[in-house]
Amino acid sequence: MVAGPSDEEIEAAVIGGPTVHNDTIDLSDYNPVWPELFAREVERIRGALGAVALAVDHVGSTAVPGLAAKPIIDIVLTVADASNEATYVPAMEIAGYVLRIREPAEFEHRLFNGPDTDVNVHVFSAGCPEIDRMVGFRDHLRADRDDRELYERTKRELAARRWRYVQHYANAKTDVVAGIMTRAELRDRERME
Repeated sequence: MVAGPSDEEIEAAVIGGPTVHNDTIDLSDYNPVWPELFAREVERIRGALGAVALAVDHVGSTAVPGLAAKPIIDIVLTVADASNEATYVPAMEIAGYVLRIREPAEFEHRLFNGPDTDVNVHVFSAGCPEIDRMVGFRDHLRADRDDRELYERTKRELAARRWRYVQHYANAKTDVVAGIMTRAELRDRERME
């Protein structure tokens, strides 16, 4: 299993310090309201950023019909340069978003929490391979019932455990996600041949 970041790395990346969870993870059955919440956030983000928002994608389990998820809308916001915070952070903060994570070593990843909805807005630079990985994983789970069921079983098993930080739960899924992505990439290559 991939270890993921240490407690110290998590604590260093989270602005204001991470929330200690020390509990199980709340998973909800798929809720058809999730795409509506995403659409509302797209309007808010595009209203705040205009053309600075190059793309806004719904990712994560709430973007996969039929899949249980933590009831938090995950969004990938693509900007020209995520490290150039002056081009988007002030406008996002005016719109009510709170910058919570800054990870320069992880594709210049930034993460905002939403103003009135449980939402994680992941910010990456245009061309970042993490965008393709997150969107590709979503698309594969939407199309492949077996991998979607495997992922849900894994999530439910892991969610029943207690985790100091929610990030530890996410890290524990890494090997299963990697296996699913390998199969997805293989199928994509086979389709191209």
